Parts: sequence; C-alpha cells; structure tokens
Amino acid sequence: MPLDPKKHAMPVQDPAVRAHNFNEVALGYTPEIAFEEAARCLNCKNAPCVQGCPVNIDIPGFIAKLKNRDVEGAFKVISASSSLPAVCGRVCPQETQCESKCTMGIRFEPVGIGRLERFVADTHNSADAAPAEAPASNGHRVAVVGSGPSSLTCAGDLAKKGYQVSVFEALHAVGGVLVYGIPEFRLPKRIVAKEVEGLKALGVDIQTNMVIGKTLTVDELFEQGYEAVYIGSGAGLPNFMNIPGESLKGVYSANEFLTRSNLMKAYNSEPVTPIMKGGKVAVVGGGNVAMDAARTALRLGAEKVYIVYRRSMQELPARREEVEHAEEEGIDFRLLNNPVEILGYNNPDDPRDPKNGFVTGMRCIRMELGEPDAKGRRRPVPIPGSEFMLDVDTVIMAIGTSPNPLIKNTTAGLSVNDHGGIIIDENAMTTRENVYAGGDAVTGAATVISAMGAGKKAAEAIDKKLRTA
Repeated sequence: MPLDPKKHAMPVQDPAVRAHNFNEVALGYTPEIAFEEAARCLNCKNAPCVQGCPVNIDIPGFIAKLKNRDVEGAFKVISASSSLPAVCGRVCPQETQCESKCTMGIRFEPVGIGRLERFVADTHNSADAAPAEAPASNGHRVAVVGSGPSSLTCAGDLAKKGYQVSVFEALHAVGGVLVYGIPEFRLPKRIVAKEVEGLKALGVDIQTNMVIGKTLTVDELFEQGYEAVYIGSGAGLPNFMNIPGESLKGVYSANEFLTRSNLMKAYNSEPVTPIMKGGKVAVVGGGNVAMDAARTALRLGAEKVYIVYRRSMQELPARREEVEHAEEEGIDFRLLNNPVEILGYNNPDDPRDPKNGFVTGMRCIRMELGEPDAKGRRRPVPIPGSEFMLDVDTVIMAIGTSPNPLIKNTTAGLSVNDHGGIIIDENAMTTRENVYAGGDAVTGAATVISAMGAGKKAAEAIDKKLRTA
C-alpha cells in the first residue's frame, strides 16, 4: 500500500462555534486516524527526528509501537524521556523541531509526530492506568523553584532516579505558564493536573504559595538540608513599549490578561478578579502569546480584535497553526503597523467622571521592512507621515517577558546577563555552587519544549554531581 503523501488533518471545532467557547479547539486523532498516520513513518535507522527533539524522545520507537496498535507500549517509550507528553503533544512547535527533520518531509508532508504523541498520552490518561511507582530513595534531596515545564521536567527526571524532590511554586496552582499563560482552548487544565499527579506518584513533593526569595531564600533551602537547587522560575516580568498612555485603564500586559482569564477564571459571571470584556481590543505583538491573548479576548466577548505587528506575516513568530486558527476565528491582522501612543478619555471638569483614564484609541504608524537586524530579520522602519488612529477600548501588550529579579536580588553569588537571565555554564550550574537554572529564567521567554530540554539537562548534571560528591 503506497504511503499517503499528506499528514492526516487534525479534527477541530468549527471556527464559528469555538470563537465563543473555551473548549479545546483541536479534538485529537481517533484510533483509526492515529494508526494510519503512524503507518506513514519510515522508521529511519538514523532517526533524524530525534535530533530535532529537545528531550530526545525515541520517536521511531514509539511510532513502531503504534503501528502494532500497542498504545500503552508507545506511552512507555515516550514517558522514558518526557514527563509531560500530553502537554507537549499540544503546545510544542513540532513543525520547527522533530517534524522539520522527518525524512518523509523531504518530498511529502512530515509525519504528524506531535499529534501522535498527544493521541498516545490522551489514550493512556483516559484509561486511568496505574501511575508509576516511586523508586527507592537514594538519600539525596533537591529543591526545585517554580512548577513550569522546565521545573516539572527536572523534578520528574530526578524523582525517577530516587531523589527526594520538593517543588516550590509561588502561585496557588501548579503548572507555571501551563496554567496561567496558555488558554484552556489550547491546553485544558485537567491535562496539566493529570501530568502533575503522575509526578506526585513518583514521590515529588509540591508546595504552593511559596515565593522563593521572599517566603524562603535559596540559602534557607540549603539550611533545610537540600543539596542542590534548580531555579526554573520562568520569565514572568512583562515588557512594555514605553510609549505615552501605557498607564491608562484598559492597558494590560498579556501576562496579566491571560493570568486573570486562565488562572483566576475572570470569564465567569461573578469573577474573583475583574477583566475588560467586550469592545474593541488591540493586541500588540506577533508571537504565540499574542495569539493566545487575541483569541481569549474574542471569547470574552470582544466585538473586534486586532493583532498589531510591526513586521509582515512572513516574519510573524507565532506557530502557523495558531495564526491560521486566529484568522479562521475572525482576528484582524494589522501587519506592518506599530503603536506610538495610547489615548485616553480625560474630563478635567469632572474628576469623578467614571470614564476618566480609560483607553479611547491607539495612534499607530505604518512600517516598511529595511535592512536585516542582528537576528537576520528585516528591520521595520516607520514611514513618515503615515500615522493613523485605531479605535479600541483595550490594549494588550504581548511583546515579551523577562526573568523576575527577585531570586537574583536575594541570592548571593548569582550572576545575570544584561537581560536579567541567570548565567549558567555548560552543565546548567549558575555562578553559585550547587545552584542550577534553566528555561525562561535563563533564556527569557521561549518554548515549552526548550524549557523541558533545559530541565532535563540540569537533572542529568545534578545527578552526576551529587552521586560523585
């Protein structure tokens, strides 16, 4: 039987329906589709797809199990390398990683590796299979700061080796960016909770409402008997453009906007925390976070949502799938545009006017692409005299985040770079002995899978150091 040149499409909710609910957009492969997609794999001996995976999953190995309809066997292969397979199958940019290396992709469409990983993980989880048992303790204790993908990966890999691992999370919910940053329609929180339960079954102790640097310091963790500390606290400090009007009511960072919606459930009729709903919304930026914020605003009842991005569609950094979903849902892309000022209502005759201080519009300027910048992308240049007004009530800034300086400021001997990222060596150790770091706390905002790769590398280095000490 000849191989199908095209990847099997992912079943999805109808755009006209999903734009008004928070249910997951992608519905997942059926067993029949999954087995047919697995049959497209060539089982290459040199496995180039594995080279594109930051956590080195044995991709041909798990797909070979699927070809034989052994879903649980496929899950065992994946879980040997990844602690978060159901998460990765949903949010990792496989198209630029494992699938970009797929041999099938040379002439045809690559194998749908991410979609198969999701199918395997979801099938395992829905079967309520018995969780893995905690291994015997090796007597060593490690503290992990944060509970995002980098930290959970590090904790899981160490727990499998017998370490007593404690995870310290600043918020009241576990999962870091997976729960506060990524919307329900892309990553249901029950999925994250299920993965976390698997880590707890391995013996990982998770403590919430623990702000390291305030509730406890890194020094105090060592005093409590932890032999190593891994800092995976992410990059939760939002960036702004420093243009006039950013302090007006109705201007959010994407971090705040998504946290209010995802974690605090601001979409409820009587929310614990308020959020702007309805009206016209501009989201400034072009990454995955911008897509998440724009699509969330739409689901919260916005009558019009704009993506305002200073480059063209070709340079847009968000995943193609997320861009396509946003376009299908009616998001209006205003490309080669850049804000220069946010305007607000001001009635000096009546300071008690409830409209005072609220956003009334955004002044933008049209851009054109000039010479390439340091990263090779053509630099956007303003076109003189091209300014125009965009009628909006809410502005969401999604132009990146930086690591919070709290841990650095409370930990002696910890060095950071000019962007606030913690400096580490080739073994993920910081400038402080036995303190390791990885993920967004080091690199700034990046992908879930790259953070997981960093957590995995740190776990290997910690294990090597403590076992030979």
